[in-house]
Amino acid sequence: MTLSIDALRVAVGRGEIDTVVVGFTDHYGRLVGKRFDAELFLDEVATAGTHGCDYLLTTDMEMEPVPGYSFASWQLGYGDVHLVADLDTLRHAAWLDRSALVLCDVADIRTHEPVGVAPRSILRGQVAAAADRGFEAMAATELEYYLFRSSYGEAAAGGYASMQPAGWYIEDYHLLQGARTEDFHAEVRRLLKRSDVPVESSKGEWGVGQHELNVRYTDILATADRHTVFKQCMKEYADHIGASVTFMAKVSSDQAGSSCHIHLSLWRDGANAFAGDQELGRVRCSDEFRWFLGGVLSHLPEVTVLYAPTVNSYKRFVDGSWAPTRIAWSYDNRTAGVRVVGDGPSLRIECRVPGADCNPYLALAGLLASGLDGLASRIEPTPCFEGDAYAASDLPQVPRSLPDATDLFASSAFAKAAFGEPVVEHYTHFFRTEWDAYDRAVTDWERRRYFERI
Repeated sequence: MTLSIDALRVAVGRGEIDTVVVGFTDHYGRLVGKRFDAELFLDEVATAGTHGCDYLLTTDMEMEPVPGYSFASWQLGYGDVHLVADLDTLRHAAWLDRSALVLCDVADIRTHEPVGVAPRSILRGQVAAAADRGFEAMAATELEYYLFRSSYGEAAAGGYASMQPAGWYIEDYHLLQGARTEDFHAEVRRLLKRSDVPVESSKGEWGVGQHELNVRYTDILATADRHTVFKQCMKEYADHIGASVTFMAKVSSDQAGSSCHIHLSLWRDGANAFAGDQELGRVRCSDEFRWFLGGVLSHLPEVTVLYAPTVNSYKRFVDGSWAPTRIAWSYDNRTAGVRVVGDGPSLRIECRVPGADCNPYLALAGLLASGLDGLASRIEPTPCFEGDAYAASDLPQVPRSLPDATDLFASSAFAKAAFGEPVVEHYTHFFRTEWDAYDRAVTDWERRRYFERI
C-alpha cells in the first residue's frame, strides 16, 4: 500500500515497520541505495534526504568504476550526490519483512538541482515538456520474463547452464501449464497489490517457463516507478524461495525473447487527446495522435538504444519470433514495430521494440520525446501497414546491433535537442563501454566452435 509519512509513523510505532529501503535506478535500471532504520528515516531522511557516491551513475554491471565520463571520475574524486526521497513513492514493501520502500530523485550535492544524467531526471524532463504543451502522458509497460526452479546461486554455480525452467512446453495462454506456477505468481500478484503496484493479470507466454504479468496503467512517471518496484519484488521474492527470474531480452537462442511492450497515450483536460474523427488507415483519431505517431516512427532508429540497451537486446530481433524487426505501424498487428490498439478514449500506441532488459525511465523518455517532437514538427506517419511485416523487405529495419544503435543515438540532432548534449555524451559512453566489455570476452560459443576444430 502507499504510505503517507503519518501512516509510516504509526506503523513504526506499532512495530509493523522498522526498515525503510531508499533507492534509485542506475543506467541498467537496477535499484541501488541504502536501508535505514525507520525512525531515523522519519527524523532525517524523509526531509533532508541522504547521500550516495556519484560513481553509481558511471559504473558497469560489475560495479567497476569506468573511466571516460565527465560526470564523475577518479580525477574528480568520486564525490557524493544528494538522494531526495520522493514521498509520493513511499510504500509498504510487502515482500520484505517489516519494510517500506521509497524511490529517490538524484540531485547535485551543492546546487541541489536535478542530476541531468540520472534516469529519473531524464524522464521528468520529458514529463515537463509534455506539460508545457498541455498534456499528461499515460502509460503502461508489459514485462515478460522467464521463471526457473533453480535458484540464482545454483544458476551461477552451474555457469547458467542446465537450469530447470518452470515448465516443459510452450504455455502461451495455457491455463494448465500456467497453473503449475501459481505457487509463485499468485503470491507475487498479492505482494505487488499490497505494495501499491496494482496488478491486472498474469499469463503464460510463448517460451518454456516464460510468463507475463501486467500492471495497470497510470501517469508515465508512476509507470516507470511501478515497473522498477515490480522487477525488484519479483526477483527478491524468487530469491527468497530458491527460484530465479530473468528479464534478459533473449535467454536462449531457441526460446522466445522477452519484451517490454510500452502502451502510451496523451491526455488533456481529463480526456484522451488521441481520440478524434480523422481517418488514418483503420484508425479514427486526432491530429495529435497522427503527429505523435509520426514522431515515434521517425525517431525510432535514433532512440532504439534506449529501448534495447544491452548486447543481448539485439538477439531478440528475429523474424517470426513475436519481436519486431521492421519499422512500421499497423492496427492490431503484432508483426509491426508499432502496434496501434483501442479506439476512442482507449486509443493508444504500443511500441513493441523495447525488451524486458530496458531501463523503464530511459525507454519511456525516449518514446515520449519522439512523439512530442512529432507534435512540434507535425511529422506525418508512414501509411498504415497491412500484412506480415517480417516479410516486407522494403520496410526499414530496426537497428541490428548495440554499436549500430549507439552510433545513431550519438549522431542524432533530435536526441541532443530532446535530452541535452551532456546526456547523449554520457549514455553514448555507457553503451560503448558495454559493447567493449562484450567484444573483449571469450564466450562459450567460441570455445565450442573452435577449441578442437580450428
